[in-house]
Amino acid sequence: MAEIATARASVVPMTRPVQGGGKVLKEKLEFVPSDDIKPIMSFDQMNLKDELLRGIYNYGFEKPSAIQQRAIRPIIEGCDVIAQAQSSIGKTSMIALASCQTVDTSSREVQVLILSPTRELATQTEKVILAMGNYMSIQAHSCIGGKSVGEDIRKLENRVQVVS
Repeated sequence: MAEIATARASVVPMTRPVQGGGKVLKEKLEFVPSDDIKPIMSFDQMNLKDELLRGIYNYGFEKPSAIQQRAIRPIIEGCDVIAQAQSSIGKTSMIALASCQTVDTSSREVQVLILSPTRELATQTEKVILAMGNYMSIQAHSCIGGKSVGEDIRKLENRVQVVS
């Protein structure tokens, strides 16, 4: 129960300032608190790709955490989401899951860019994406300091879909 109380997500519809005729037209952003977002209680109810569901269950997940219940669907629908939760609540897997769902596997172009504050988190995110997206043949790579730039370039030239 404590998990539900600490997981918060705010959804911001995808509206951006638009350039129009030499001036910037500002659109109003609307924040929707997580209390107003109906939780989706199972991965099966999220209308995810079958191969992704297979990867999720194979990875060991049985049901979504509170943050996943509220944030995955809005992310997939194209909304900007600000998600905040304690450690080990499922934020990394939430990002990985939403990334895998939105990738067009028929295209070998970079479609998702994930920025992480630490090398460890970037590497962990890559590993979770590769594990969950295993049945979808999703290609991911983490570009982090301390690794060979040449290797990063080779991986990116080999057409990864997700870069962390």
